[in-house]
Amino acid sequence: MNTTDPQHAELKKDLDATVRARRELGDDYDSALVDSFLEKVEQRIDDAVDRRVRRHLAEQRVTTARGVRAPNAADTWFERHGFALVSLIVAIPLSAIGGAFGGMSGVLAAWIGVVGVNVAQTARVNPEIFAGRRERGQERERRTDAAGR
Repeated sequence: MNTTDPQHAELKKDLDATVRARRELGDDYDSALVDSFLEKVEQRIDDAVDRRVRRHLAEQRVTTARGVRAPNAADTWFERHGFALVSLIVAIPLSAIGGAFGGMSGVLAAWIGVVGVNVAQTARVNPEIFAGRRERGQERERRTDAAGR
């Protein structure tokens, strides 16, 4: 907690008031004073947690509205990048076979296949990547049609 924070200063005042009240009232009221102070602290903690949860939910809504897919917490590095890694490993012998039988055009065909498979995998896993481009293109077409009329 920041010492320049107004809530911190207010909490410190509450603690000082509780200590002064304890001195004035004596040991008989210890439990009630401590409970009262802890209720105030608990309320402040609840308020801070509520603010953080609301902020987090708002960020999630904005992310969802923008169509950005955040990686799943359960996704491992290999689950996110493994397909591309395996396809690059497979591309080495494919390039050799393509080069042996078709020369440079065989190598080019092998790499076009590798890139095509990776693009298809990306579209399957992250459909919003290409959906955004489609939507922008449709928006451009609508503006062009509206301007032409």
